[in-house]
Order: sequence, then structure tokens, then C-alpha cells
Amino acid sequence: MAGAYLFLAVSGAAIYFFGFSITNQFMVIFHTVIGLLFVLPYIIYQLRHYLYSRQFSLTNVKLLGYCSWVTISVCTVSGLVLTWQPIFSTRLSYLWDTIHTVSGLVSIPLVLLHLIILIVRYVGQAADTGLVGGIKRFSQVAGFVALVSMAVAMLAVYAYEPVSFNNEFPDDYVLEPGKSPFQPSLALTATGGAYDPLSMAESKDCGDVGCHEQIYQEWLPSAHRYASMDAAFQTVQKVMAANNGPVSTRYCGGCHDPIALFSGSKNLYDEDLSSHGADEGVSCVVCHSIITTDVKGNANYTIAQPERYIFEFKDGPTARFLRDFLIRAYPRQHVTGFTRGMYKTAEYCGACHKQFIDEEINKVGWVQLQNQYDNWKNSRWYHEGDPNNTITCRECHMQLYASTDPAAGDPADYNRSGDDGKHRSHRFVGANQFMPLVLKLPNAEEHVKLVESWMRGEIEIPEIAHKWTTGPAVPVEIIAPEKVAPGDQVNVKVSLLNNKPGHDFPTGPLDIIQAWVVLSVEDQDGNVVFRSGDLDERNFLEEGSFVFKAEGIDQYGNLIDRHNLWEMVGARFKRAMFPGFSDVAEYRFMCPTVVRSVGQLPPANQDFAFAVPENYAGALKVRANLSYRKVGQFLINYLFGEEANLTAPVTVLAEDSTVIWVEKPGA
Repeated sequence: MAGAYLFLAVSGAAIYFFGFSITNQFMVIFHTVIGLLFVLPYIIYQLRHYLYSRQFSLTNVKLLGYCSWVTISVCTVSGLVLTWQPIFSTRLSYLWDTIHTVSGLVSIPLVLLHLIILIVRYVGQAADTGLVGGIKRFSQVAGFVALVSMAVAMLAVYAYEPVSFNNEFPDDYVLEPGKSPFQPSLALTATGGAYDPLSMAESKDCGDVGCHEQIYQEWLPSAHRYASMDAAFQTVQKVMAANNGPVSTRYCGGCHDPIALFSGSKNLYDEDLSSHGADEGVSCVVCHSIITTDVKGNANYTIAQPERYIFEFKDGPTARFLRDFLIRAYPRQHVTGFTRGMYKTAEYCGACHKQFIDEEINKVGWVQLQNQYDNWKNSRWYHEGDPNNTITCRECHMQLYASTDPAAGDPADYNRSGDDGKHRSHRFVGANQFMPLVLKLPNAEEHVKLVESWMRGEIEIPEIAHKWTTGPAVPVEIIAPEKVAPGDQVNVKVSLLNNKPGHDFPTGPLDIIQAWVVLSVEDQDGNVVFRSGDLDERNFLEEGSFVFKAEGIDQYGNLIDRHNLWEMVGARFKRAMFPGFSDVAEYRFMCPTVVRSVGQLPPANQDFAFAVPENYAGALKVRANLSYRKVGQFLINYLFGEEANLTAPVTVLAEDSTVIWVEKPGA
């Protein structure tokens, strides 16, 4: 028993004072096993020792013995709790861990003093040399047991074969002298070299061990997960590889396909997603291994390859059990390796959510593309040094949910606590209600419903409810006269406000996205007098509609309509609303003129007009809505083929209606 205690003391001190290593991980395993074997002999010994020693008067030696007994007992009980928790639950109690560590460390000097005083006092006074021999035998047996235990642990360390990562670029990898191996992406690795894709993939391991299951299920249908699987991304990347060579697709890889980028797979275009981790997009490990970022954009971040636990990549139930036990019982590396304060900042998101192209890409010069970060930084939602009035990316897009996750709670957040029982959603709900369904991702239907509710502003966020108004994210209001007379000119406006978003509305690739106003005017009998913003029978938006979008052009003035951004040098048209700003769609109804039938609209930039018949009296019902779809029909037909008969779902974000009374003069 003394030998077991000696091993527990030494191994426990090693675990506490020395860094994360294979040796220390085996120390955790053997410390646990020998600790369990120690419990019963310790109870028997302490009971016998107490019954024997209680007959003697209280001395300093006896007091030290009682103190040693208390600390070791506390250490034993807390050790049992800390063994139970990693096996039968998913979260280690830091309170019990502290109690175990402190009681263990305190017990060591108390036990040593207790034994030293006994030896000095009684051996020096003993006439019977047999006592001396007994002490020697006791010391030898204790030392032998401790050494054997340590030797077995070291033998296990020596016998273990860790997974060897192949952190090398392929032999045919194209490297340009003086440039980053990942250019034109700005992403970097901490070593400057490649990372084995295995070290950055396997996100399912985060979810199938019972630890981060909720977060994993949220991530599965998210845009981060399907960033590389996105059918639009794949097709556009294929065209880019064909036009500019596969190496050029590294430009996209830092944000869309980081595992392939860092493993060297972007040397060749991986059309069938066969490279390891290609179906994970921005995986758990990728996101949580970023150590620095820069708001220049274009994936300007540095990623470090995390140290992994033993048995993480081993097969079999025993290896799986030991892996899970170690991560939960010895979480220091897991926590420090995957959690950083920078993850709470908008600057962390800004590394990817800000995009530009320059001469290296378009052969002409620098052009700013989507830029959510600077939009936010210059908006009313950002107040430097004042978190109580600032709304950040994660507060909107990573709402708090009730959680059983070990990562629940956050004492470092300005408005949370360590025991609030919530975690931030890893759905990263945004505005893509199309691709999860196309890819038939897990939980896609539920995810899309949340996306649509989010875009309409229906999801309340209690933690920031006091910072913004309720209602639609982008409200719509019709401004029209209360009444008109036949033959009058009627002006109707549809006012739109970018109310909640912390960036432009819409945001993202505006050459792909479409958000437009649908205006409908009917008479009191339901006859359509005028409409604008309809989709035709082929799901194309009719010409002349009031639409938010961008039309990029190449150096020859040709339209960028296939997301061929590598050819873009500017834009001939762009409409989007800055946070807090508004826009107005204006419609003018001219009378008397011929009533314009549905579909016969004037060219863009001209007035809309319809006639109020001179003999008409009654009411005109005016309805307007703001509609949105992630991908316009032209690009869908290009990506999937017109024969696929595929179209993007349309979500009505906000709507309004009013009545214009029509009265004859003098009526």
C-alpha cells in the first residue's frame, strides 16, 4: 500500500507540474488504475491503524497522522469522483479536480513528516534492532512496488506507437520561389508546411463520443460544414481550374476547402471530393486550431496542428474507451488547444468574411468583394470598448441554446457565467436556405426552417433583445396616397430598411444572390391591375424588377454571370443597403393611359405605369413584399443544367399592404 501511495504521489505530481505528453497521458491511466487498487487496502489499513493508535495520548506525531489521514481520505474520495465522471459523464468537475490536486499535494509533506518523526524518535530509542529491520523491509517493499509500477507505465509508453502524420506536400506540388505554398490564399500553417488531412478532419469524433453531440448535430447542415461540398462552389472551382490551372483554386481553399489546401490537395483539382476530409469543409479542428487572424480577408489566418491524445486514431472499443477517458479526465490540452479568447471576436470571423481579388487573380488590379467585417465595424452595431451596446457576429449567428455540452457556460463573456447551461449554436444560421436541401444534409429541413425564420427576423435573441428592435430583419412599408381620382397620377413607394443585419443587406456574393420587391395592385374584384417582381414560367425574375444585386464585369466589359470572379475588374451595377440605411422602390401610375397587362413592363430605369379607368370607383389593394433566393435561375441552370428542373426556394422576408380609395371627382 505504501508503494502504491508513493507511485500515486509521484505520478500525480508529474501530471500536475509537467506538460502534455504521451508519458503524462499514460501516467493518468496508471494513476487511475493503481488509485482504484489502493482504495480497499487503504480503508483496511486506516481502520486497523486507528484502532491501534487511539489508545495513545495525542502528540504531534499522532496529530500529523490524523492530518495525513484526512488529506489522503479527501484525495481518495475526490479521486473516485474524478474516475466516475470521465467514464459515466462528459464533464470533469473543476471543483473536485481542485480538491483532489490540493489534498494530494498537501498529503505528501504531512505523510513524510509523520514517518520521519516516527523513524527518528522510535528507531533511536529502540533497543530491539528488529524494528530497524522492519523499517528497512517496509521501505524496500514500498520502493519496489513504486518502481515496478513506474516501470510498467514506462514500458507502456515505450510500446505505444503514435499515429504518424504525413506533413509533406505531394512530390509534384507546385511551389513558387519566395511565395507562400498556399498562395493566392493568404492562409498559413504555423510550420509553413503541409498538414496531414487526418489531423484536421474526423469531425464526427467530436460528436459520437457523447461530448459535443449537440454542437456536432448543429454543424452537420451548416454552411461551414458544406463549404467544400457546395455544388455551386464545386462547379465554379472546376471552371477556375480549367481556365487558370488547378493551383489557382488555392485562392478559394482557405475559406471553402482548408483541409485540402493545407494537405496539398489543391495542387490538383479534386472533382469527386475524394481527398480526406473534403466533405467536412470548415471542420471542427480547422476552426478551433486557428491561432492568429488578420482582417485583410481572403482567409488571412494561421493554423496550428493540434497535439492529439493517444488512442485518438486507434480502432477498437478499448482504444476508444481510453481515448474518451483521457480527454475527459485530462482535459487540459483539449481545452487550451481548442479554446482561445480570439474566437469571441469579430476579427476572428473577419479573416474569411471579407474578400477581395487583386492583380494576382484578375491580372488587372485590386477589387473589393463581399465585406461583412468592415460593414459591421463601421455600423451602428459596433461601439469600441462598450460590449453592452455592441452586437458582434457570434451574438447574432451563434445564438445561445440550452445545453448539456461540456462546453456549456462561459465566465469570460461579458454577459454570461460559467454555469449558465448554454452553448453557442454552431449552425451559424445565415441566409442559405437552398444548399442544405440540395445536398440532402442531415437535419436539412429543420435547418432551412430556422434559416427562413432567421431571415424574417422571427427568432428572438434574449441576450441582445435590449439592443435592437423586434420585428422583421428588413421591414417593408408601402407609402401611398389615401385616395385618388380617375385620371390622376399616383405615386407609390416601397420603403425598405436594413434594420437588424450588422452588414449590408443582402450580403455575400451579390452576383449570385437575388433579393427583390414584389408589388401587386388589384381592384376590389381581385383583378390584377399591375404587378412587378414576378418569376416567369422558367423561374427567371422579370426584367425591370426592383432588385438588390451586383453585376460585375471583366476587363472587356463583359458581364460576370457565372461567379467567374477571377475575371472581375469592377461592377456596372450594385444595390445593397448598409446597416441602418434604407432604400426606396418607386412606382408611378400614370393616368389616363392604356392599362398595362401583366408581363409587359417598361425597360429598366423607366417609370412603371397603369391606368385608373375614368368610370372606376372603388378601391385598389396594394401589396408589396421583399423576396429572397440564394441563387438566381441563370446560375442554377449553368451549375446543374436546365434539364435538372431545379430552382432555389424563395423566402418572403417582409411584407406590407394598404388600400388606395378611388373616387370620381365630386363623388
